[in-house]
Formats: sequence, C-alpha cells, structure tokens
Amino acid sequence: MGRPGSALDNAVIESWHSTLESGLRSVTRLSTKAEARFAVSAYIEYYNHRRRHSALGMLSPVDCELSIQETGAA
Repeated sequence: MGRPGSALDNAVIESWHSTLESGLRSVTRLSTKAEARFAVSAYIEYYNHRRRHSALGMLSPVDCELSIQETGAA
C-alpha cells in the first residue's frame, strides 16, 4: 500500500471491477438486488472455475491451484 490517495492502492480492485462490469454487460438489465447478486455470484463462479487465463497456461484459477497442489510446487 502506498500513501493515501495513491492511484496504485486501488489498481487491482479497479481492474477486477472493470472485468466484472464488462462480463455482465451481456446480461439483460437487472431489476432487483437479488438478480444482481445472483448474476455477480454466477460470474465469479464462471471466472474462477471455467474461464481460462493466459497467464496460467490457459488453465482456470481453480485448475491451476489443483495442479500446483498435486505437484507439490510452491
């Protein structure tokens, strides 16, 4: 963490928020908080379990973690 007001403090969450927002744009307009909660939960489930990441060798984050645990690499 940098000093108060540093733009780098929020870089990670801003990047995630942008990814989440662009990922949910294809969804129809959400009219209730319950619909929004479900949509965000479903997107996070997709993002962590099924979406492949180029930085992880085209594995999902969950598959990458399981691979690391199986090989015993740190």
